[in-house]
Amino acid sequence: MKRKLLAGLAVVAVSFTAGTATAAGWWDKPKPPRPGTVAPVLPAGQANPMIANGVGIGANTAYYKTSGLGPSALNTGAPGEAAYIDTAVFPGGTLPAGVTITEAQGINVLRRIGENLQAAGLSYDDVYTMRVFLQNPAGAATADFAGWNRAYRQYFANTDLTTGKFVPVPLGTAAPAKPFVVNKARPSRFALEIENLPVNGWLVEVEVDAAYPTR
Repeated sequence: MKRKLLAGLAVVAVSFTAGTATAAGWWDKPKPPRPGTVAPVLPAGQANPMIANGVGIGANTAYYKTSGLGPSALNTGAPGEAAYIDTAVFPGGTLPAGVTITEAQGINVLRRIGENLQAAGLSYDDVYTMRVFLQNPAGAATADFAGWNRAYRQYFANTDLTTGKFVPVPLGTAAPAKPFVVNKARPSRFALEIENLPVNGWLVEVEVDAAYPTR
C-alpha cells in the first residue's frame, strides 16, 4: 500500500564540536562512538554492502541536514518526467540503453545533493544517513527501486572494503564502469514508494544528514 507523506523538509545546520565519519562498526564495543565522530554499523561478511545497518553518533558531533531535494529541470522544453534529465550527464536529454527515467532523475538529484553539501563545506563522503522517496514512473505499477539503486551506487557505497578499490557500477544496461564519484561512505538509508511528490514530474526526492569532518 502506498503512503502519502508530507513534503517540504527544512534545512537545519547544527554546530557543536567538529566531527568526522569513521569506517568501522562499533556494535562489539562497550561504549558509543567517540565524541565528534559517527560510526556506521556495517553488515557482516560483505565486501561491498549498499547501506549501513545503522549509524552511531558520538556526543558533540557537528552535523548538517539538507532539505528534501528533487531533480532540477535541466532538460529545457522536454515534457513531464523527461524535463528532469540532467543534460550535463545525458547530452540532449537522450538516455543510453537501459537507463531508466528514475535512474536519470536519481543521478540528477544526487548531483544537486553534492552541490548542497559543497555549499555547506561538506562532501558525499561525509553523509551518514539518507532518506529517499520514490514515485512510480508514468504507466508503471511500482517505483523503480533498481534504477534508483544504480544511480545511488554512482555516488555512494562503491568501494570494496577489503581492497579499498572501487567497484564498477553499471549505467543502465552498459558494462559496469568506474563510478561517477568513488566513495566508501555507506549511510543508513530508507527508500519509500509514495503516491505523490511535491513537483509534477519528479520521481525522486532525497534528504541526507552529514557530519562535519574534524579540522
